[in-house]
Amino acid sequence: MKAGFAQTDITPPTGTKKIGWMKDLKGEVILDPLMASAAVFEKNGEKIGFIQLDTLSVRWSQVNNIRNKIAEQYGVPAQNIMISATHNHAGPAAAGVFPVERDNKYISFLENKCVDGFGNALSNLQEAELGFGSAKNFKVAHNRRSRMRDGTVKSQTSSKNPMFLCPEGPRDPEVAVLAARRVGGDLLGCMVNYACHPTHHGGTNEFSAGFPGVVRKILRENGCPVCLYLNGAYGNVISNDYERQISLSKEEAGKSIAKDAHEVMDGLSFSQHWPLASTCEYVELPYREITAAEHYGRVFGAQRFRSDELYEAYIDGLVERIKERKVQPAELQVLQCGDVYYAGVPAEYFVEFQLRIKECSHPKNALTVGGANGMIGYVPTREAFLRGGYETTLGPPSRMAPETGDIIADKVIGMINS
Repeated sequence: MKAGFAQTDITPPTGTKKIGWMKDLKGEVILDPLMASAAVFEKNGEKIGFIQLDTLSVRWSQVNNIRNKIAEQYGVPAQNIMISATHNHAGPAAAGVFPVERDNKYISFLENKCVDGFGNALSNLQEAELGFGSAKNFKVAHNRRSRMRDGTVKSQTSSKNPMFLCPEGPRDPEVAVLAARRVGGDLLGCMVNYACHPTHHGGTNEFSAGFPGVVRKILRENGCPVCLYLNGAYGNVISNDYERQISLSKEEAGKSIAKDAHEVMDGLSFSQHWPLASTCEYVELPYREITAAEHYGRVFGAQRFRSDELYEAYIDGLVERIKERKVQPAELQVLQCGDVYYAGVPAEYFVEFQLRIKECSHPKNALTVGGANGMIGYVPTREAFLRGGYETTLGPPSRMAPETGDIIADKVIGMINS
């Protein structure tokens, strides 16, 4: 067994546009560096790799470009590489998210940095041992959708609201850690998987890697040179506890997750017996039916965080795109390290699906990686559509049909169990 890790700086220049707030914003202040982190594992000639970006999303066209360049330069098959974003709301316009257009100059820079970083991880390959374990963190992630007395859901609404009943859904407290070390020696790097929306500094003029960047910094200070933060099914979980009205800073959230990850690594048993495998499947997913009520935000429980004019300008274009495309193509990928299976899902996937995938894959360790190999927006549960809320309301981040999440979960479970 061999493992190699590397990181490369992808911090944008000041003045670059930001995305993730549905507003036209520029980043004028850099609070901390944004990174592209890479990990490569090799066993009996088989290689699999991960690239994690401190960006809001990564589009399929970018994934395709990065993979093809890596395959051409280094000979690693494209389907063996998972590229995911942490869904960092304080990052640059690495994709176009209405009303902000993507920054093509930055995207070209990002793609080249990813290829170089992956090459560095390959050059760092050395004999290694791997270990896997997990802890439970109930402090950081909380379900952000609140059930109201009128039968609707409101996203990000405090329990001070007299209509508040309770949180709508669960969270997943598992902090899962796969770590690599030199045989009998020091740590080479790790991959941390935990589901939580990173929204800090999203609406400001600041660039930051958010709490995943804090996790990385603290673990490096504690002896783990490179950390990939592979965010989970974060679509409806966030570092705000709306029930108890507690909001964690990025430093508090990152410190809490890093503490758990560090304690997990301290107690790991390491070995070289880790078979590797990769599988991908391409699916065609359904868009929802756009009725007049959907178009104008009049469905039960509709919740818009921006103006009706912005939503409807986007929806006008979406209607034409759906007529042309008819379905949404997407890639589902599973990378296996021993009995740990990383399922890449190109969506802001609801945490209920992550929990279902874990249950249906037991005793295998199944971990969801959200925002991987593309982005199709929010994928809520069928039940969530009955109550509404921001994530189900048709608009720039939400366009998929209610059955989409189950289609993805069924496919992923089948891929893991086969």
